[in-house]
Amino acid sequence: MKALFSQEENTRDIVVRVSVSYLPEQSEPDRGRWFWAYHIRIENQSHQAVQLLTRHWIITDGRGSRHSVEGEGVVGEQPMIAPGASYDYVSGCPLATPTGSMQGSYRMVGADGMEFDVAIPKFSLLAPAVAE
Repeated sequence: MKALFSQEENTRDIVVRVSVSYLPEQSEPDRGRWFWAYHIRIENQSHQAVQLLTRHWIITDGRGSRHSVEGEGVVGEQPMIAPGASYDYVSGCPLATPTGSMQGSYRMVGADGMEFDVAIPKFSLLAPAVAE
């Protein structure tokens, strides 16, 4: 399944993998709206269970405008991930430009009670070129 994910980042044996897809059926380029879905897999390769507490995204559009998004958990969950296990979710991102990027971090807490940040790799949001 590794080929599915184009980007990955490893922080303290927590691996975050990302796959992104442009969704033409949810995009309206003539109205200045492009939409992507991204699939995240968080793999716990450490020796202790971890729980995802919060997320922090930095979304940059094609004009260089940056937007920061913070919140509890992901897709309404704060998953506990056992050693050797993984957690997958899919979410989406609209932009007002046909290109952009996303990156960020998750705040985790280990079974030992220590909190730490896990990097989400930067990934590009690129709409396919449309022939004139």
